[in-house]
Amino acid sequence: MSSPSLKRAVTRWQLVALALNDVIGSGVYLLPAAAAALLGPASVWAVALAGAAVLLVVLCFAEAATHFDEPGSSYLYAKTAFGDLVGFQVGWMAWLTRVASVASLSAGFAQALAFLWPEVDQGWGRWLTITLSILALYGLNLIGVRSGARTSVVLAVAKLVPLAIFVAMGIFAFSLERLTGQPDGTGGFGAAALLLLYAFAGFENTAAAAGEHKNPQRDVPFALLTQIAIVTGVYVLVQAVALGTLDHIAESDTPLADAAVGFIGPIGGLLLTVGGAISILGTNANSVFAGPRYLFALAKDGYFPASLGRVHARFRTPAAALTLQTVLALPLALTGSFVHLAVLSVVARLITYLGTAMAVPVLRRKMPDRPGAFRLPGGPTIPILAALLALGFAASATLDNLLAAGAAMLVGLVVYFLRRT
Repeated sequence: MSSPSLKRAVTRWQLVALALNDVIGSGVYLLPAAAAALLGPASVWAVALAGAAVLLVVLCFAEAATHFDEPGSSYLYAKTAFGDLVGFQVGWMAWLTRVASVASLSAGFAQALAFLWPEVDQGWGRWLTITLSILALYGLNLIGVRSGARTSVVLAVAKLVPLAIFVAMGIFAFSLERLTGQPDGTGGFGAAALLLLYAFAGFENTAAAAGEHKNPQRDVPFALLTQIAIVTGVYVLVQAVALGTLDHIAESDTPLADAAVGFIGPIGGLLLTVGGAISILGTNANSVFAGPRYLFALAKDGYFPASLGRVHARFRTPAAALTLQTVLALPLALTGSFVHLAVLSVVARLITYLGTAMAVPVLRRKMPDRPGAFRLPGGPTIPILAALLALGFAASATLDNLLAAGAAMLVGLVVYFLRRT
């Protein structure tokens, strides 16, 4: 009897919701203050330029995705283009990033709720909040890809509504003088570049579960391009309204909530606080969803126990991979040691971006007749620019970030050479 396969159930607009959930997280609630501190009023233009720059990488992922309908995203692209070792390292780093993200976002969810109920960020309240949130997302993704996708749609809408209200009402309180009168930033352009990159990061996971998308070769590029357009527009508007409605925004720990209190009242602060918590939960839902697909793909290729590459007979989800990710992430979130793993995401993401950008020209040569595939205009120009962008961002990373990534890749080498035969 043949083994069960993944179920293709994710529709085009559910995939858009998944992409939005991956990118719009806690960052949008902290970005206005942090970017203003570094760049001052110029941060509005910097956000727009960052969106245009990240579009180059998004386009590379969009083209690469048209060649495949299996799970794995950047791992699959790099493996096909450059061989097993490079592909494994890209997939390994992508999965470690997801584990760290689940842990850190779960702890961040408890911290965000503490603004409403201080008890949830200390003692048993914190443990219970983190545990229940992780187990709830685990359960929703275990019982079927459709339930996980529907959860992402609900959370995507729920996180966009407070931001839409913030922009719509903030326009009436907007002051150009207040925006241009913000203090100049510190000029930390390297730090600002990394900050803006991570505000847009997460799109790379859109194709991670391609084996469960109804039409991944068409829908993944559509979702990627739709999300970058929406995210860039939302970020620019939020940044402008925040700077134009709150004096000395760089000094605020909760810039959107503080600005909303000024032009809506206390209910505005509450709305944006709840929106921040939902936003974190939505991003975490996507990390729980996407992470096991990397591990599943790696296990299918023999790098981990065969059980991690099997599909649940009833739910048709990568249940074992999902369970392992949850088992690893939960104690990290509860103990706080996730902070040390979280630094991996700084360079790990850049490895996936660089690998995919460099893979695109190679995939064109290796798979010239792939049905449904398309080529970006300009020959190798866009992939080259995207690769240079990733290298430029890497040059802005701290030594700690680089050392942490290097250590993770050394561990990955050990895992690689212990591959099942």
